[in-house]
Amino acid sequence: MVRTILLGPPGAGKGTQAERMIEKYGIPHISTGDIFRENIKNGTELGKKAQEYMNKGELVPDDLVCEIATDRLKKDDCKNGFLLDGFPRTVYQAQKLDEFLAGRGEKLDKVIDLEVSDEELMKRITGRRVCKECGATFHVVNFPPAVPGKCDKCGGILIQRADDNEETAKNRIDVYNRETKPLVDYYEKSGNIVHIDGMISPDKTFEDIVKVLG
Repeated sequence: MVRTILLGPPGAGKGTQAERMIEKYGIPHISTGDIFRENIKNGTELGKKAQEYMNKGELVPDDLVCEIATDRLKKDDCKNGFLLDGFPRTVYQAQKLDEFLAGRGEKLDKVIDLEVSDEELMKRITGRRVCKECGATFHVVNFPPAVPGKCDKCGGILIQRADDNEETAKNRIDVYNRETKPLVDYYEKSGNIVHIDGMISPDKTFEDIVKVLG
């Protein structure tokens, strides 16, 4: 049984590690973005509330984010653990999550924090290319396509997403560093955060995660 949170800035490789973790441990990958979309699509009361804020271009309030996330954690597939991604984002949300778990006689096993330098993150994000047709992802240096500018899978055109340009990437990294530092400090105090080197190969990073989680 593994109850864990995956932290890491954009470009740190969270997606790759999350896929491996859910396969190894047989736990659901819970992303707040996915939960929001599912609730909105299904027209639930929580989804309608979230949509109201999103329609106004406002951030969904902490209490509503917590309600939506904890509602998901009550589902049967979370009985043997879960991997949280994108929640909590604030210290308040982290406190509410701890309260929710304590009320069920549960607690987090570990908080995994993938560490990658800002310089490396910039290289990873700005070098990313996505197929316009099938969505396959490549990288101009780390994972180049066989034919420059063309997708290996479907032959579609590879593009750079708008949020992968240098200016936007820098802003995303700055926002993450600013907003997540208090969260890292919170889990440092509780003693259950582990910092994992995300600069090494994905295989070695995963090995280090497994050593921590068992």
